[in-house]
Amino acid sequence: MKSAPSVAASLSPEVRKTIAIQALSKSEPISHLAAELQVSRKFVYQQANQAQQVLDESFAPSPDDQEVLFHLPITKAWLFQFILALVPICHCSYRGVVELFRDLFDLHISVSTIHNRLQTAAASAMKINQSQDLSTIEVGLHDEIYQGAQPVLAGVDAASTYCYLLQGVETRDEDTWGWYLLESMEQGFQPCYTIADGGAALRAGQKAVMPEIDCHGDVFHIQQQFATVANSLSRQAKGATNRRRELEQQIAKARLTHRVTRQMNSRLVHAKQRERRLVPLAQDLKILLQWLCHDVLELAGPSLEVRQELFDFIVVELQKLEGKQHPTIRTLRKSLRKQRGDLLAFAGVLDGKLAAIAQRFDLPLQTVREVCLLYRKQPTSQAYWERWNQLHRELSRRFHPLMEAVAIWLCYPTT
Repeated sequence: MKSAPSVAASLSPEVRKTIAIQALSKSEPISHLAAELQVSRKFVYQQANQAQQVLDESFAPSPDDQEVLFHLPITKAWLFQFILALVPICHCSYRGVVELFRDLFDLHISVSTIHNRLQTAAASAMKINQSQDLSTIEVGLHDEIYQGAQPVLAGVDAASTYCYLLQGVETRDEDTWGWYLLESMEQGFQPCYTIADGGAALRAGQKAVMPEIDCHGDVFHIQQQFATVANSLSRQAKGATNRRRELEQQIAKARLTHRVTRQMNSRLVHAKQRERRLVPLAQDLKILLQWLCHDVLELAGPSLEVRQELFDFIVVELQKLEGKQHPTIRTLRKSLRKQRGDLLAFAGVLDGKLAAIAQRFDLPLQTVREVCLLYRKQPTSQAYWERWNQLHRELSRRFHPLMEAVAIWLCYPTT
C-alpha cells in the first residue's frame, strides 16, 4: 500500500517561492510559518537557503570585462543568420547591417545581398506559416497596424502570442479583412471568440465570414482615449491655475505703485472663474478614469452585473460633465456607451470560468472570487499578505490548488 505524498512534495514552484520570500522577510518565526503551511521547519529552511543562494548569485560581482566568455566560429551560414536577426529583431536598416559588418567584422556586404537573403527567408517562412494548424487557437487578437503609410492586418493567438496573420494590404476594408480571415479558416482557424478595437471594417469583415464568432472589445484603446481626455483637461486646469497666480502677482506689484487697472481686475476675475470650472472637472475625470480602469475593466474584478452598473454610472457622470465647451468628453461618452457590450464581454467569460472552478473545488462562488480579487493587490504589499493569510486559514489545504487554478484562468484566459 502506497503512502500518500506529503504536503511539501505536492507544493508547486510558485508556492515554494512564496514560502522562501516569507522566510527571508522574517515577518514571523519559522516555526509559525511551518505550522501554518503544514510543512516541516527543515523544508522552510531549505526553500529559504535556495532563495538566498539565488540572491547572492544575482548580486555577485560581474566577471572581468577582459575575460573571454566563449569562442564563436564565424561561418557564412552564421553571418546570414545574423542578418536575419539584425533586421527583424533589432529593426536594423539594410545600410545599418552594411556598416556593422564593415566595422565589426571588416567584411563588405552589399545591400542587394541583404535584400535577397531576407526575401529568401521570407518565402521559406511563408510556406511554413501556411502549413500551420490554427485549430488550437481559442482566442484571436486582431488589429490594424502600419508599416509607414501601408496598413498591415495582424492576428495573434492570445495564449501563445503566435502571429498567424501579418499581411500588408492596400486597403483595410471589410472585404480585405474577410478575405484573409477566410485564408486563416482554411488552416483551421475557428476561435471561441476574438478581441479587437472598435474598427468598423475589421468587425464587419469578421461578421461576414465568421458570423457565429463573437468579437469582444479591446479595453486598451478606450482606456487610452479616456486618459488622453483626462490628461488634456488636467493640463488646462494647471494652466488656469498658473494664469491666475501670474495675474495675482502682477496686481500685487501694481498695487505698490498704485497702478492697478480695471482691466487687470477683470482678467483676474475671468481667470478665477476658469480655474474654478476646470480644476474640479479635471479631478472628476481622473477619478472616473481610475474607476473605469481598476474597478470595471480590470481582469480580476467584480461580477459582470456589478461592472455593468459601474460602467453605466461612469457614462451618466460623463454626460453631466461634458457641456458644450468640452466636445472631447461627449465623444468619449458616446464611445463608451456604444462599446459597452463589447468592452465588458470578458467579464462574462471570467464569471463562467470562476463558476467552473467553484464547482470543481466544491466551494462558494464568492470564495473563489475573493481569491481572484487577491491578484489585484501587489505581492509586495502588506495588504496582500494579510488577505493571503486570511484566505489560507479559511481554505487550508485547498488554498494553494485554488490559487493556482485561478492564476491559470487569469493569465491564460483561453484554457
